[in-house]
Amino acid sequence: MSVEMVTYAALGAQLKVSPEAARSLAKRLGLQRSRAPDGKALVSVDLAEIRHTPRPPSTRQAGKIALLTTTIDRLQAEIARLEIMVASHRTDFERERERADRLMVEMLQATAETMTAKEATARLEGEIAALRTGDRATNPQAQAARRLGHLAASIVEADRKACSSNSVEQP
Repeated sequence: MSVEMVTYAALGAQLKVSPEAARSLAKRLGLQRSRAPDGKALVSVDLAEIRHTPRPPSTRQAGKIALLTTTIDRLQAEIARLEIMVASHRTDFERERERADRLMVEMLQATAETMTAKEATARLEGEIAALRTGDRATNPQAQAARRLGHLAASIVEADRKACSSNSVEQP
């Protein structure tokens, strides 16, 4: 036979394969290619020299499809299981975050109370020290009574503050 210029579609039709398979075969065989005026690719081929027998349709394809379908179903079930597990972990995370926030508030309140108590303690210790080392030259009994009164008033005031802050903080 003679050499003909045919498109991939025509070559595929003569060889009973798809145009893509015909294009691949032309590349493998190193056939000359050119462009037609309409822009389609043309292949220079002598059909008598080509010894191509198309493969029969494979039954393995159906088996592959069934295998892939079962794999997809299995993976979708795994995704659903993981989504449920993620939702459970999210709930645990939210609960623990709320718990941590509550503990942080309690810790800040305890820190504030501790600082107030330390300040009151320092003030009271200062007053006690003043009572112990006070000016004894001027009427020591009157001065001691006055300082003792100040100390008692400070203790009562600190006690009232502590009681009022405890009753306000508790819901």
